[in-house]
Amino acid sequence: MRMDGYNDCIIGVVERYGQPDIVCYDKAKVINKLMSEGMTFGDAMDFHEYNQAGAWVGDLTPCFLTYDEDPDLDEYNS
Repeated sequence: MRMDGYNDCIIGVVERYGQPDIVCYDKAKVINKLMSEGMTFGDAMDFHEYNQAGAWVGDLTPCFLTYDEDPDLDEYNS
């Protein structure tokens, strides 16, 4: 399952034993995309947490990766 309009934020596929593979998104890219559409950093984070990361759409629900010390997110948190 893919989120409409976010193919450019996909970083790979996660394989899980006994479970179907799921699409993995780069969280920083998703947040930056939301901000490029006019949201503030706080609004983008809130939207993402509630509507994207917080949405269960079945066994194929995508996942989101946050890199340790992600510079794309750190610049907004300073």
